[in-house]
Amino acid sequence: MSRRRGILIVLGGVIIAVFAGGLLLMRQPGEPSETIAVPSGQVVQFQEVVWGQRGVGGLTVRFRFLAPEIAREGGRINFEEAEDDMQYLCDNYALSRISDLGPRPAQVIISLANRAVEFGTADPSVTQFFEAYRIEGDACIWEGL
Repeated sequence: MSRRRGILIVLGGVIIAVFAGGLLLMRQPGEPSETIAVPSGQVVQFQEVVWGQRGVGGLTVRFRFLAPEIAREGGRINFEEAEDDMQYLCDNYALSRISDLGPRPAQVIISLANRAVEFGTADPSVTQFFEAYRIEGDACIWEGL
């Protein structure tokens, strides 16, 4: 059995693990999440970052947010309104948190869910919206999922 050696850093409730094979960021369980006001007027809550997975075009980083107002029943934000929110989150939240120290991701995926669900778990009762972006300079360019 091989043992990975690396460095763990905790910054503002986020665990950053740097290993020879890559970088992993994740929210520390039990820590309060940051809230962000977005263009639709809803307030979303940062859930987690999933880093280190390959996507179609290479390294992909996923920023996951809770957005209770997108719920199918009782929500007031539809997909078209949430598209502007996801673009805003990529440009104004995700880009500033992507480290220039490691490999730059080829793609950023922003996801909104009306309630928390474990990454990779299907739950038909949860409303989820996703958008994919490539990074060009200091901007997120929509790739259209």
